[in-house]
Amino acid sequence: MNICMVGTGYVGLVTGACLADFGIHVTCVDKVRAKIDLLNRGGIPIYEPGLDLLVAKNAKAGRLRFTTDLKKAVRESQVIFIAVGTPQGDDGAADTSAVFAVARTIGQVINGYKVIVNKSTVPIGTAREVAAAIKAVNPRADFSVVSNPEFLREGSAIKDFMEPDRVVIGVEDQRAEAVMKEVYKPLYHLETPVLITNVESSELIKYASNAFLATKISFINEIAVLCEKAGGDILDVARGMGLDARIGPRFLQPGPGYGGSCFPKDTMALLDIARKQKYHFAILESVVDVNWKIKARMVRKVRRAVGNLKGRTIGILGLAFKPETDDIRESPALPLLDALVKAGAKVKAYDPEAMPNTKALFKTVRYVRSPYEAARGADALVIVTEWNEFRYLDLGRIRELMNKPVLIDLRNVYAVPKVKAAGFQYHPVGRIKERW
Repeated sequence: MNICMVGTGYVGLVTGACLADFGIHVTCVDKVRAKIDLLNRGGIPIYEPGLDLLVAKNAKAGRLRFTTDLKKAVRESQVIFIAVGTPQGDDGAADTSAVFAVARTIGQVINGYKVIVNKSTVPIGTAREVAAAIKAVNPRADFSVVSNPEFLREGSAIKDFMEPDRVVIGVEDQRAEAVMKEVYKPLYHLETPVLITNVESSELIKYASNAFLATKISFINEIAVLCEKAGGDILDVARGMGLDARIGPRFLQPGPGYGGSCFPKDTMALLDIARKQKYHFAILESVVDVNWKIKARMVRKVRRAVGNLKGRTIGILGLAFKPETDDIRESPALPLLDALVKAGAKVKAYDPEAMPNTKALFKTVRYVRSPYEAARGADALVIVTEWNEFRYLDLGRIRELMNKPVLIDLRNVYAVPKVKAAGFQYHPVGRIKERW
């Protein structure tokens, strides 16, 4: 079987490499020549643990190749995955223009029966619209359009593909269903749950899943606020909730709000879907609103801990929206950096992977090579992203390097007694009573 993977971002490149590791021949296509040239030289355009080795292994074996020639790749493949970006538009809706551009190209060159798979996160009805777009270009084309949403977490994407909780396939005919089962045959052998449904249900499952997880995050962040006001401990509260099998412990970690490429975009897209159906999705509107308020609250938390920010030196640990990625899209670090810079603070920042991406947005921030350089001469040190290397810092050394011993821990990385014993003024989330 030959597969064409259109798009070499997080989803396309990871999915293509993993399918190649199944033994399938995969051609990854991207219109950006520089990205394809980099991949053909053995480089990787994104940071994802283990992806470089997986790509190199399958490229060497001849199962994975990269090109800008979409038409040739489509003609040579039985299955075409569309894994292009669907960014948030100005109105909150997903911008599917890239999806339809690919669909029209497929329609121009289709030769024989093809299964066209929407891997991009797209609104309900997109699969049928893609089919219509292809038919408009080539009324005699023989094809099926399938919805196969991705559930890959940045930082653990390879494991999520190889050992998924489930595979969702939205399909309308038995021919396409048989082909998709063949694609995912190795996961069938692992007894991975495979849900076969109609395309509309499949398209909605991805949005509903991300919206629910975003809801859990916003909920626990509001409970953290109550803990600070009423004197509770959010870690105990979250553990007590998570031990309930109906709730579970995942996504109950308080912090500075959700970010990344999925939750912000997908919650807004789902709200747009609801509006178009003339439905007021009140819970989800509150989730989005709370997330913005939580991010703003973290800025106020730093202001309260430091006082007047003008001329103060603030060290920032973590710029990516989560550990094990270089992705800064909607990262909670961004509004904090923006507020600090505008207030006249001198900002020093360190992140193991995300500094190159952040430099393009904040040119006056000083980017350093270690947490200890970020702490040197700082009036406060703020942990924004919970990278593992931040969990066992030499607090005594950090204390000696700093101008003032103020540690603001937006991820509750450290135990309160340990930090206080090291002589810090410690400001975690949901563990100290303070005003909103």
